[in-house]
Amino acid sequence: MTVKTALYAAAAFVASFPGLGQTPRTPTPQAPLAIPNAHYVSIVMEVDVARPAADVWQRVGKYCDIGEWMRLSCTILSGKDGEIGTVRSIGNEVLVGKTELSYTYTQPVREGRSYNLYHGTLEARPVTANSSKLVYTLMWDNSMLADDAARETDLANRRRVFTNALDNMKILAEGGTLPPAPARGQGRGPGK
Repeated sequence: MTVKTALYAAAAFVASFPGLGQTPRTPTPQAPLAIPNAHYVSIVMEVDVARPAADVWQRVGKYCDIGEWMRLSCTILSGKDGEIGTVRSIGNEVLVGKTELSYTYTQPVREGRSYNLYHGTLEARPVTANSSKLVYTLMWDNSMLADDAARETDLANRRRVFTNALDNMKILAEGGTLPPAPARGQGRGPGK
């Protein structure tokens, strides 16, 4: 192969890949962020359960099981319980991810309210053949709250509500019965 033939072959190779050998383009500027100074926080809560993870998930892991362990009314508004894209009545939460022993949901954008990117994940995690732990993780942007005191109060309220939910799930998963529900107005529901 001559040098001239090699150069023609190299030029043909480069030409077969659009953009190869060209000066890199400047990326298109992104639109400004709606919340430019977001402050993402998370809470990871867990409880040990004296049952295998698959049994625990069977008892408390359906998408509307939240109604029982949070003591709220829950119905499926659209989709099928357990399928990605299913919407439940609690917060109009949308199922956005799942595994065999977990699911992740989010809450939709609301008209007239800043979107806080709220997400929750519930997981039954195997520990031994006969034990597991339930792990509940929440993540959201609390930058729109007034100050650090309001953010701390919000964190404490969410931790209290979801720790109570985990305790209820443990009772149910281990075959127990929930105690009587507290009077309405003594706690917040999930999410916002």
